[in-house]
Amino acid sequence: MKIEVKEYVRDDGSNPYQKWFDKQDAQAAAKLTVAKARLELGNTSSVEWFRGIGEYKIDWGPGYRIYLAKDGEALIVLFGGSTKKGQQKAIDQAVQLHEEYKARKKVVEIQTKKGAKK
Repeated sequence: MKIEVKEYVRDDGSNPYQKWFDKQDAQAAAKLTVAKARLELGNTSSVEWFRGIGEYKIDWGPGYRIYLAKDGEALIVLFGGSTKKGQQKAIDQAVQLHEEYKARKKVVEIQTKKGAKK
């Protein structure tokens, strides 16, 4: 099953995943790009789910992680990444960004319903 993978963009236009990705060297960027492609193909076997988010583990180098959440069956939203060393801080940030994402989505849904009633 094909899955759409999007990077979360905050209200201020910042993109936490892209900001982290841009700091990686070429080899790490290649590994991360392959991981993203695997997610798009529906391969979530390397993802551990907890606290409402997923942690995609890449067993290479310092142990890269990508933090994400599912939104339905056909959408995955990327929130950021880390290495094993920065794992807990990145998890806490991903949980916060996921809550922000859900709150924004709820506001949009309410506005859409109100607009449809007019």
